[in-house]
Amino acid sequence: MTNSAPQGAGRRLEEAIAWAVRNLDGIVAIAVALVVGLMDVLNQNMDDNVVSGATLLVLAALVYGSLTERRRRMADIRAASAGTSRAIEDLAMVRTLSGAEVALAHERARRTTTRWVFKGGTGTYLRAVTLPECVLEAQRQRRSLTMKIDIINPADEQVCAAYARFRSTFGPGPDDAQWTVERTRKEAYATVVAASWHRQRLDTLEVDVHLSSVAPALRFDLSDSCLIITQDDPSRVSLCVERDRPLYDYYVTELHQSREQAVKLDLREAVRLADEPTVDEVRRLLDRLGLPLPPSFTDRDVGDIIDKALRAENPYRR
Repeated sequence: MTNSAPQGAGRRLEEAIAWAVRNLDGIVAIAVALVVGLMDVLNQNMDDNVVSGATLLVLAALVYGSLTERRRRMADIRAASAGTSRAIEDLAMVRTLSGAEVALAHERARRTTTRWVFKGGTGTYLRAVTLPECVLEAQRQRRSLTMKIDIINPADEQVCAAYARFRSTFGPGPDDAQWTVERTRKEAYATVVAASWHRQRLDTLEVDVHLSSVAPALRFDLSDSCLIITQDDPSRVSLCVERDRPLYDYYVTELHQSREQAVKLDLREAVRLADEPTVDEVRRLLDRLGLPLPPSFTDRDVGDIIDKALRAENPYRR
């Protein structure tokens, strides 16, 4: 209580000094005008030169004040313009893609990246294009590659049914194949097999596979340079976010949190697969990973999984 009054007086003094400094030109003009005016009143014989000089001094102070105020306004305008430019840049942080632009954006993202993070349904395009092309680039450039894959859990029949229903709302895909629960499970199993197969053939490849119990509506592909967001409805545009935008960093965190809530497979425990895996090898692989195939899956079904894993076709090739 005893210190509040001195502190308040000190703040008022500081504010008064700051105000005086900001308005020094006006204070000088007023002071000179008052002094000259009082001298003129008290001394009728004041030299006209003194009065004229004082008048010029007052006018000069006013002109200086006007110029200073103009500079302040210009600085404020520049600051406001810079803020507007930043706001426009933030609004433009997402670039839309359509048609062939989507494939071109993926191709550019694959060229020099050392990591790829995917989150989506079953990873069909990932198996057909992204995974083999990223591995090929890593081999060509003799560099390491880290891939994190987040797909739906093929052992969770409910999420597979939900995803099949979602995909069916858009009708047959580009390959004209219907989405069923069985197909959904095979596609997801195939992604697990493909990740294991490629990992065993590139020592510098680190792959993590995460299985989610939530059916996604979007696909996320994140590289060192950008984030590409696509969806299964070809009539809608896709989105691209460059790495230097805040939204890119937000999704890095979002995708990490999604993987933290999914089941992670330990591919280090995977059974070695031949260049042309056999049905028995794939069954043993999935058993070892704790992801056994349903009893209803025949050897022919396992053969389909192998074909989808290693010879998947680009579903969006025209």
